[in-house]
Amino acid sequence: MRMKARATTVALLPALLFAAVGCGSTDTPATGKAPVPQGSAAASGTPGASAGSAAGGPATGGPAAPKSGGSKLERASLEQGDLDGYQISAQSNPNAPHGQPQADKKACQPLADAMGDKPDPAARETVNRGVGSQKQIGLAVAASVSSYTESDAKRLIARLKEAIAACGTGFTATIEKQAGSYKDVRAAAYKSAGDESVSWTTTAVANGASAQVHLLLVRQGATVVRLTALNVAAARQQTQVPQEVTDKQLEKVRRAG
Repeated sequence: MRMKARATTVALLPALLFAAVGCGSTDTPATGKAPVPQGSAAASGTPGASAGSAAGGPATGGPAAPKSGGSKLERASLEQGDLDGYQISAQSNPNAPHGQPQADKKACQPLADAMGDKPDPAARETVNRGVGSQKQIGLAVAASVSSYTESDAKRLIARLKEAIAACGTGFTATIEKQAGSYKDVRAAAYKSAGDESVSWTTTAVANGASAQVHLLLVRQGATVVRLTALNVAAARQQTQVPQEVTDKQLEKVRRAG
């Protein structure tokens, strides 16, 4: 039953327009020295699909200092060893489409963009990671860090808040001829240490399957952290981005300068 539930969710993810999950335990851990794989934006600013995460595999403990090499965003991104009880990967889901989804309602486009390779087209560079929990089997978090001008970062948060208010009944988004519907869009309370944030939940539906999704975007200066959580073993179970994942990601952004 567990594998069937995972297979259903993975099949749904392309329609969700967000490659949050890789089911195996063989994903390559993200390290500062590893080559940038497909699905993770390079320093050139070329966007990739959101990273795939492992739901199992060994975890190494203890906080890691930002690497000295690479771009500021690469130093600010999560890597294996940053979080006890989590597997962190830079390997993308090969079955997921790439690009920015297109919403059927103009007012909802910011929410559709948030499901894409980057939070919105104004992002200058985006680095993606997948985070799989070993404490709560099936919990998967897609994490990204994006650079903006500060005015564009502020505008993104404001547009998302407006879109949540306007799109409560839902919308449909399409990418690479694949469509998914997002219903019951609701603002969700969530504490973060950034300059400002926006958090919401939605029910994603495609091909007769559905999944509860929680999204959080946090602005820290001109940097935007995006975190998306769902439970691949129990897709209909309401979930939330773990506070410790959010806190560690924001800590790395601050330390990376």
